[in-house]
Amino acid sequence: MTQILRTPDARFLDLPGWSYVPHYLDDLPGYEGIRIAYVDEPAAVADAGADAPTFLCLHGQPSWSYLYRRMIPQLVARGRVVAPDLIGFGRSDKLTDDRAYGFLFHRGMLVELIKRLNLHNIILVVQDWGGLLGLTLPPEMPERFQGLLVMNTALGTGDRPLGKGFEAWRDFVANSPDFSISKLFQRGCPHLTPEEAAAYDAPYPDDSYRAGARVFPSLVPDHPDAEGAPLSRAARDWWRSDWSGRSSMVIGMADPVLGKPAMTALHQVIRGCPPPIEVEDGGHFVQEWADAFMPQALEPLFPPK
Repeated sequence: MTQILRTPDARFLDLPGWSYVPHYLDDLPGYEGIRIAYVDEPAAVADAGADAPTFLCLHGQPSWSYLYRRMIPQLVARGRVVAPDLIGFGRSDKLTDDRAYGFLFHRGMLVELIKRLNLHNIILVVQDWGGLLGLTLPPEMPERFQGLLVMNTALGTGDRPLGKGFEAWRDFVANSPDFSISKLFQRGCPHLTPEEAAAYDAPYPDDSYRAGARVFPSLVPDHPDAEGAPLSRAARDWWRSDWSGRSSMVIGMADPVLGKPAMTALHQVIRGCPPPIEVEDGGHFVQEWADAFMPQALEPLFPPK
């Protein structure tokens, strides 16, 4: 039986730039007994009203919602912010068995979370696995979504080569399951302080907590019948033909895996998406360069009245 581990709260004390109070659910349908953590920050504007957007911020591997700490202050100036930690990441519970995780397992949790919190007027904010999963959500519940801010990600359609950069990353994780997450962030985001980089290690007191982070690269659909691939191809068709919301795209140009080539291909899929914002020194975790792009990235989502 899969063991469920819970990271001690003390691991999350005094993280730089992270004062947000966690909220928890442990009874989502299909996920009963697994505690799921999320940030839920109300809009900071007094006249936000019922039509104010909700920014749904989805992280990837091996990060957690801490990755959005530079963006949240600017987002709450426009609306509510909900930033969940995927199961196996952040403050959410960790399942010890690699086989417990799957594309549909993670996606299903997000569907149930949206329903439970009754989110509407959603502006989807995604990067990495946040996009692989999140970009499949609006086609299922289009009435809940009004906008998209997409960064360094892809659709896992299973009918395109994954690229040498991703294959190298997948091989590295498979052969180095105990790799240092903080050192990964220090290399990829050299402007981080040691304390900020260390915050990405906080969810994992030891390697037994890391199954979710360890298994993610192997879950990327790499053939047409892979789990999640048919769903992702249907989503690709929907974004190309049926999407009518506003979009904004940011590319961390220094990303060797999901940089400009991958994002150019995705840009061609998203109907009506304006030209991408290119962050020349931005890496894969481009949220860490938010100060360089946030005002410009929000403009297409909030045109002048």
